[in-house]
Amino acid sequence: MKSNPDPVRIGLALGGGAARGWSHIGIIQALEEMGLRPDVVAGCSIGSIVGAAQAAGNLAELKDWVLSLRRRDVAGFFDIGWGNKGLIDTERLQRFLHEHVVEQNLLIEDFEVRYGSVATDLGNGRELWFTDGSVMKSIMASIALPGLFAPVRHNNRWLVDGGLVNPVPVSLCHALGAEVVIAVNLNADILGKHLNLKKDDLAASSGFMDGILGTIKTYSASIFPGNREVAPPGMLDVLASSVNITQDRITRSRMAGDPPDILIEPHLAHIGLLEFHRAEEAIAEGRDCIKRMQPAIEYTMKYALRISGKVLEEP
Repeated sequence: MKSNPDPVRIGLALGGGAARGWSHIGIIQALEEMGLRPDVVAGCSIGSIVGAAQAAGNLAELKDWVLSLRRRDVAGFFDIGWGNKGLIDTERLQRFLHEHVVEQNLLIEDFEVRYGSVATDLGNGRELWFTDGSVMKSIMASIALPGLFAPVRHNNRWLVDGGLVNPVPVSLCHALGAEVVIAVNLNADILGKHLNLKKDDLAASSGFMDGILGTIKTYSASIFPGNREVAPPGMLDVLASSVNITQDRITRSRMAGDPPDILIEPHLAHIGLLEFHRAEEAIAEGRDCIKRMQPAIEYTMKYALRISGKVLEEP
């Protein structure tokens, strides 16, 4: 076979999924071991963090840090209190991003690969693509899950998590010039997996959350007197399941209209929305998923090269 010196441009669409997003690290490293390095990286939410680290050449450093995370370290990012800041300590999060992902003042234009992230305009519900300007702002906007993070102000708009409109940004990959898109959907098998219906499994909480959950539990028992052993799901369980349902339905719709060439769907239902300390499990499943998909990935890449005319059969 004759090989064209310019291979097809590979795009990597890294979907949102909170703590499950650490599996992106294992996926990217396993793809690189197959000789597949992306020319285009598009990220949504946690995918924008890992994608930026990849584009900046800091993926190994990010991996080392997330593998060191413990439950108490994750809890340190929360700033529980009333107001409009959200539950996440934004300043501490930005320090983490600066130290382990990208420098504070780095621009998207400085990357050697094409990079973009997706956010949602809170005012009109439209998606907004960051393809130039501040990498840090693009990440902060893309990960701004309502309720957990404060919205980000940009060009007189308030921006929130891109997962509300485009959880797996295949369309952004295509717009940035990718010819073959490898998409990673982190939410394929998680619907209903975070609902705890047993009384003994009710999530422990503190402060005002105890009062809220206790009130809900008492009210539930009063209207369902014959089934007192059934407790309502915890607040975080409801939040997680609601996010999962939304992202699953939007992802199915978006990918039906703009399908990727290769779809990677790691099995991550056992990892909760905020269990960022379980990075080792997530990364391992990312690698295992690529191993399972390797024959299909290799076949698709060969086919893409052939139909593009960049690999030609000898006469």
